[in-house]
Amino acid sequence: MDIPRPELARKKRIRRGMYAAGALIVIPAVTLAIARLKPAAPSVERATVWTDTVKRGEMLRQVRGLGTLVPEDIRWIPAATQARVDRIVVRPGAVVQPDTVILELSNPESDRDILDAEWQLKAAEAELANLRVKLESDYLTQRSAMAAIDADYRQAKLQAEVDQKLTAQGLTSELNYERSKVRAEVLATRLEIEHKRLDIASDAAKAQLAVQQAKVEQLRALYHLRRSQYDALHVRAGIAGVLQQVPVDVGQQVAPGTNLARVADPKRLKATIKIPEVQAKDVQIGQVAEIDTRNGVVPGRVSRIDPAVQNGTVTVDVSLDGALPQGARPDLSVDGTIEIERLADVLYVGRPVHGQPSSTVGIFKLVEGGKEAVRVQVKLGRSSVSTIEIVDGLKVGDQVVLSDMSNWDSFDRIRLN
Repeated sequence: MDIPRPELARKKRIRRGMYAAGALIVIPAVTLAIARLKPAAPSVERATVWTDTVKRGEMLRQVRGLGTLVPEDIRWIPAATQARVDRIVVRPGAVVQPDTVILELSNPESDRDILDAEWQLKAAEAELANLRVKLESDYLTQRSAMAAIDADYRQAKLQAEVDQKLTAQGLTSELNYERSKVRAEVLATRLEIEHKRLDIASDAAKAQLAVQQAKVEQLRALYHLRRSQYDALHVRAGIAGVLQQVPVDVGQQVAPGTNLARVADPKRLKATIKIPEVQAKDVQIGQVAEIDTRNGVVPGRVSRIDPAVQNGTVTVDVSLDGALPQGARPDLSVDGTIEIERLADVLYVGRPVHGQPSSTVGIFKLVEGGKEAVRVQVKLGRSSVSTIEIVDGLKVGDQVVLSDMSNWDSFDRIRLN
């Protein structure tokens, strides 16, 4: 038969109480410890991140932009008069010389206008010649009359001198001497008047000739204008180069000033680069540049900076100093890099994806031999195309992650597998 053992039951109750008390102590402690644990660092594949090492030395500041090659010499040929396109002689892409005819136009009124201008000019020239002969004849007639008066005056003067001597000798009367003297004085006055009339006639003739000459010059200019308009019906290139555009068709009516063709010299090209407006503030005329045509790199210099901003970019013209590579032609897409300055003895690293100049950003720095990365605050300075200056937060030899790490913004530490 079973014998009751009270002491065993008591021990069980004590043991259960101890277990319960231990549980009441251990469970809150474990809960508190677990609550204080930091989230586990996420794992990132090392091959998916881009890293770089902080260096010290010379840093080349550059800005880069996309653009195209454009000719330095471009000539748009406008229509001189109202006309109709009769014939397109050469098509775009053809090599042309200054006297190459590109288009043939027609305008019946131009034929009539040039004939009218030519005959008006000839009539004015004939009138000028006739006036010149008439004025020359009038001048000679007046000179002849003055010569006759001069002869009469000399004769009267001699007679007065003779009568004066005869009167002194008592051989003639005083009255004869007075008559001779008065006649000589009258002729002297008439001779002086004729001299003045001759001078006035000469000035008047010059004025009349000048008026007629001006009319002739006016009509000659009109004739040359009509001639140039008539000659412009044969549209010529004007410069040596390549015909790029002919934006008209046969039979089309064109008004004065309408662009008929565009000719450019393909041997003289420049690069037009679009630089972001935030980077264009440091670009100056004369700075060294390189133009990548994807078939070679051509050196150049900044020759012009557009004062206006368009669509967030500033247009910069780069004059090319070197020979163009094969295949370079107008409107070819190119990459342009402009050298801003060289910074001596600075701390720099590759430019992070979200790193802006003169800002403070969080960058992951590799630790534990590159197995982990921790976020550090880095103050950035001046930037270039692919590098940026480190002002504070890193030292030479530090390795940092330059890739886009925005997916891990909530973590200060990551593991690199």
